[in-house]
Amino acid sequence: MRSRFDLARTRMTEIILVRHGQANSNATDEADYDRLSDLGRRQAGWLGEWLASTDPHFDRIVTGTLTRQRQTATAMGYTATGEDARLNELTYFDLAHAMEAQHGVKAPEAAHEFARYLPDVIGRWSEDKLIGVPETFGSFNTRIITLIDEIAAQHGRSLLVTSGGVIGMVMRHVLGLDTDSMTRMMLRTHNSSVHRLRHIHGQLVLDSFNATPHLDAADRAHARTFI
Repeated sequence: MRSRFDLARTRMTEIILVRHGQANSNATDEADYDRLSDLGRRQAGWLGEWLASTDPHFDRIVTGTLTRQRQTATAMGYTATGEDARLNELTYFDLAHAMEAQHGVKAPEAAHEFARYLPDVIGRWSEDKLIGVPETFGSFNTRIITLIDEIAAQHGRSLLVTSGGVIGMVMRHVLGLDTDSMTRMMLRTHNSSVHRLRHIHGQLVLDSFNATPHLDAADRAHARTFI
């Protein structure tokens, strides 16, 4: 006989968003970036071990179609039940090229300068001031909200392996953030971080943001990366 707890759990809707492990941070284009570094694989492996020791069951496991997202799920020890291109990241290098060509602003070479650069890029993108990029900010927003609302309408636990920009847009949707606040959350999103949402009383609520319990040990401090 199933317990009351078990019955309640089957009705619960929980969405776990995971950002992919560290990718090739030395890349100069989208294709070269789209693969995990050795550290990225370790981050994902540690996360998989942590999930296995806590609550490993998911009713569905969905990745985007990007290599780094698929590799992260595999390194975590999970086999995806599906792929959805709506979980794919915004095309950062295309935005950066448009930023330089149309506004004369070059992408920074130093990591610490990125914190000032990214909000400017996303801000101009959201105002349709970057022309000819593969996707508008509005369409990026729509595809992610549509997907997350579809997942939220399903019962059970869903694991979505995705990217930082997607997670930022989900936070914007759930918390009602403005674009600048969303971008600053994106900047703080760790590789292989965990973000929990629940669907309660007809709405999505945030349970946790940017958790990295698998990296909390002192000897893993080197593995807490953003890019």
